[in-house]
Amino acid sequence: MRSKKVEFTGSQGEKLAARLELPDGDIWTYALFAHCFTCGKDVVAASRISRALTEFGIAVLRFDFTGLGGSAGDFANTNFSSNIDDLVLAADHLRAKSSAPTVLIGHSLGGVAVIAAAHRIPEVRAVATIGAPADPAHVLHLIGDSHAEIEDKGEADVVLAGRKFCIRKQFLEDIAEQPQAQRIRNLKAALLVMHSPTDEYVGIENARRIFDAAHHPKSFIALDGANHLLTTREDADYVANVLATWVTRYAVKTDQPEEGRVVVAENGDGPFGQRITVGHHVLTADEPAPVGNDSGPTPYDLLLAALGACTSMTLRMYADRKQWPLKQVSVHLHHSRIHAEDCADCETKTGMLDRIDRRIHIEGDLSPEQRQRLLEIADKCPVHRTLHSEIEIRTTTDSVE
Repeated sequence: MRSKKVEFTGSQGEKLAARLELPDGDIWTYALFAHCFTCGKDVVAASRISRALTEFGIAVLRFDFTGLGGSAGDFANTNFSSNIDDLVLAADHLRAKSSAPTVLIGHSLGGVAVIAAAHRIPEVRAVATIGAPADPAHVLHLIGDSHAEIEDKGEADVVLAGRKFCIRKQFLEDIAEQPQAQRIRNLKAALLVMHSPTDEYVGIENARRIFDAAHHPKSFIALDGANHLLTTREDADYVANVLATWVTRYAVKTDQPEEGRVVVAENGDGPFGQRITVGHHVLTADEPAPVGNDSGPTPYDLLLAALGACTSMTLRMYADRKQWPLKQVSVHLHHSRIHAEDCADCETKTGMLDRIDRRIHIEGDLSPEQRQRLLEIADKCPVHRTLHSEIEIRTTTDSVE
């Protein structure tokens, strides 16, 4: 994963601080993440989910709304409408610098905001809410006894999550004017509602109201046992995994991955675990226990898999072109090291050599001549030829900043 600090101009002309999380490999699509009320872009849920999504080829922009976190401006001058405007401007920034988001993700009040902003971002195909209220007016219960003081004096200091914020009357008036139910009904994107039945701040009935108001396609996922802020890593990872799977069904692929480009990076699963990104495909490699955690095939396993897959594909293409009745191909491979002197056909006569034993099982009503020809064709598969040819491997390194 790569992470970039980003800055763009918000709805009130102030600079907003953002962070763009990028996959190590090709980018499948872009997403925009809106955090909870008075939180920041670096709140645990936002950062963990955003980073986890990059493992699936999804780039995620998260930012601090005006007056919060690292963003400039005065929070007291903001309201729900200005937050929506900030979201749209964040999407404009992505569109101008890379590619517009096709996915909007909102946590808590951020979920209300992404639904409200979706119709102003034409590229959006999927919207996901996490622990979101059905209506922005839900935040008024956080203000509590200060509501009357705000109405009477025009503003009041309110302590939220241990921090003091100035809330003004215009904020209350703006919240009251939001047509959220209509926005949900008119949403022109697939909707995923994720909510914990034990959410301590936003009751599960809010998820029901959102889900019932929306048209299909819509889905609901219960986050059993999770708290509102998703402070447990397992809960955040679960949300990211479900989101990534769901997004691939609805979101638009941003770019075609560069053919022949593979990125391998350590994934933190034990001493040798690796994440392999091939386009929008994600694989895992590891060493067997007790050296590694055995979380995936070894590098030599993957090498054999490449040769086996190429062999099978080559035979299939040849048989189909010849219109031969080839029913099924399976390839069994094994890698070992042998003494060079034990290889009668090898030029090298000293030391050790790598040997790959390949056994091909061919099913179908084929003549002996056809079967023999397929065995000959197996040696012409591109990976087989690459392994037998002289290979130049050029190694460079990124400059250290």
